[in-house]
Amino acid sequence: MAWNRTLLRILRTPGLQPATVHATRSFALLHTAVYNAVVAAHGVGRPYLFAVNGARGAAPQAAAAQAAHDVLAALYPSVAADLDQQLAADLAAIPDRQAREAGTRIGAWTARLLIGLRAGDGSAATPPALSPGTEPGQYRPTPPGFGAAVFTHWSAVTPWLLDRASRFRSKAYPALTSAGYANAAEEVRRLGQDTSTTRTDDQTVQARFWAAPIHNYWNEIAQSAATTRHSGLLASARLFAELNLTFADAVIAFYDAKYHHRIWRPVTAIRLADTDGNPDTVADPTWNPLAGTPNDPAYPGAHSVVAQAGADVLARTFGGGQRISVTSESLAGVTRTFNSFQDAADEAGISRIFAGVHTRLDHDAGQRLGHDIARYALHNLTDPPTPAA
Repeated sequence: MAWNRTLLRILRTPGLQPATVHATRSFALLHTAVYNAVVAAHGVGRPYLFAVNGARGAAPQAAAAQAAHDVLAALYPSVAADLDQQLAADLAAIPDRQAREAGTRIGAWTARLLIGLRAGDGSAATPPALSPGTEPGQYRPTPPGFGAAVFTHWSAVTPWLLDRASRFRSKAYPALTSAGYANAAEEVRRLGQDTSTTRTDDQTVQARFWAAPIHNYWNEIAQSAATTRHSGLLASARLFAELNLTFADAVIAFYDAKYHHRIWRPVTAIRLADTDGNPDTVADPTWNPLAGTPNDPAYPGAHSVVAQAGADVLARTFGGGQRISVTSESLAGVTRTFNSFQDAADEAGISRIFAGVHTRLDHDAGQRLGHDIARYALHNLTDPPTPAA
């Protein structure tokens, strides 16, 4: 968890994360390396993706710290000095020199193998340009910046667990002439506008509360849950590996769906509603959302995908009816309390309607995709503990 916090600090420092590499890849690399190193040092558990040989008497804490350090130092060399200090402090707390050295060898080897395994995964590709849509319903750059679409290459990144990015691809978007589409468009038109008088004060808080990268929130939620329940090193390492492998595949999968369907964002849909062929939608050429619109297609909603996947993974570990508190990354000092992981996931997804950047169609499809990815990941990751190879 300490190294997870370090990665969160790195990601919150402007300029350190490459703009074309999704941060969930870093989380997956970090925690898969840590978990596999701990399994090898303990000699108990099922490693993920590959296994390394352990050493009798190796210190699992040393293996975890060295693996975490080496992964992050490879990804973020500009902060290597700070990472070196953190590693030195961790290792200094392990008095047995032989156990410490055996653990560091395992950690270093695990990190090296994993980085090599993912070296050609497609994450370093140059994102191809996306031609703007011209027909009703088709995605095009959004105001005010009209920026180019982002992560157009990410659906081609090699999944971690899935056999293909499209395995659970969201079903076809409803017809623009349908009642379901009209209802969804009207809901976001009323509740998501920057000057809305229909949105409640609490709904405005929700929109702003969840505005930061959603995978950050769920790593924070996992930290709190593991700390409260006094999870040990092996259990915590496994939890974070499962969570972040699921997130990494969820992001690959939702970009596959987004760029397959290429559905316009609410700001475009509402401004051009007079072109959609639906008499029940209302055109407003001056409509603006409460929040800035992300530079990618709307369907499915990313927050909904990741939040649902996170809720499913954490509920499998800790049970569904867990009261949790979540602190906002985007509203300083603001904390919200929920009666379950699912309640938090529901609010995170719906908040994007209040922000004016998604419709309920995006949210519902996102939750279905997140649930499918989590169920698949947990099925493939959950086995009775066995000796590491």
